[in-house]
Amino acid sequence: MQIITPLQRRKMRVRSKVTGTAARPRLSVTITNKHVSAQLIDDVSGKTLGSVSSVKQEIKGTMTDKAKWAGEQIAAEAKKHKIASVVFDRNGRIYHGRLHALAETARSKGLEF
Repeated sequence: MQIITPLQRRKMRVRSKVTGTAARPRLSVTITNKHVSAQLIDDVSGKTLGSVSSVKQEIKGTMTDKAKWAGEQIAAEAKKHKIASVVFDRNGRIYHGRLHALAETARSKGLEF
């Protein structure tokens, strides 16, 4: 029997309602203890349109600074692919702190969600 954690339960609940298309892809955000990553995903064709990760980057500062950097970079990636609007997938995380910083930075750089 597999045990489902509260985070997995929230993630399944969010993903059942959120899907991305080519015109409005899904912005999936993953935040770990050390790194932040974001992807633009077209769920209809099953392709990743763009991605950003802090794994191999030399970013100094706090995790909130890394999240703000990722928000800026994913907004630039979306502009490169001529994407103005996305669907936000928070991956079961509470919209607070680092996730909030990434979302607000992406919004300030012109991404709509």
